[in-house]
Amino acid sequence: MESVHRTVLLNETIEGLLAPKKAGNENLLVLDCTFGGGGHSAEILRKYPNVKIIAIDQDKSAWEKAKSKFKGLENRVTFLNKNFKDIDEKEVDGIIFDLGLSSDQLENSGRGFSFMKDEPLLMTMKENPRPEDVTAYDIVNTWSEENLADIIYGYGEERFSRRIAKGIVDARQKSEIKTTFELVKIIGESVPAVYRRGRLHPATRTFQALRIAVNDELGVLQTGLEKGFEALKTGGRMSTISFHSLEDRIVKRFYQNKNKEGKAKLINKKPILAGDEELRTNPRARSAKLRVLEKI
Repeated sequence: MESVHRTVLLNETIEGLLAPKKAGNENLLVLDCTFGGGGHSAEILRKYPNVKIIAIDQDKSAWEKAKSKFKGLENRVTFLNKNFKDIDEKEVDGIIFDLGLSSDQLENSGRGFSFMKDEPLLMTMKENPRPEDVTAYDIVNTWSEENLADIIYGYGEERFSRRIAKGIVDARQKSEIKTTFELVKIIGESVPAVYRRGRLHPATRTFQALRIAVNDELGVLQTGLEKGFEALKTGGRMSTISFHSLEDRIVKRFYQNKNKEGKAKLINKKPILAGDEELRTNPRARSAKLRVLEKI
């Protein structure tokens, strides 16, 4: 299946990453740590004939879905199937972290990321999870009510976390919770009616929290930023797009610390946001924040 993902802040990310001083004839290497639908990588290769890409994604199918974008460019991109916390590349000129869930994972993965589709409760970024890997099914069916409430509040910033956790525990005593729609129904029955009619779908924050917990996204992000910074050459840049406050807080703190340590400079002190035109065509861009750092 071909990728349907629409890349957020595409031009802003690339311009921040490959500033004019890097657009000459020097051969450059960019590490795309969150390849996803391949949007950033494909545009970089089209704009800059002197750039090669190392693309990383823990979803093995990502390259198959996106490779039609790379016709005639295949010899300039190397795809690695791994998690970006396992970065071991060195001496790269640019690094991209696009922390958003790709539309392909939301729409086509069959792994339960979306509360709009009835799918098995997996929520793992891995295409083929191993038996020992934690899934959303494991969390909702085995974790204590207190732990459920803590992750739904801590990772989802959900104010009705305790009510939702109690609803999950009560429901699973009757039968296992196996699908996304079963979970959505439980969440809907656990929150006040006025909350169900709000602008945000009542399951949004709980699904976010479960996905973060399943994939240890915040721990992985911290490790990935550290290893990514180590991989950068002096003068190399890191562009990071975050989509919720927990991620952005980690990125902002990491960038500020490197700046205070005299190891890097902030290219933009405030995050770059999507413009009106992009928001009209891609509403998912509304929560995106881009921060750019240069190693010195």
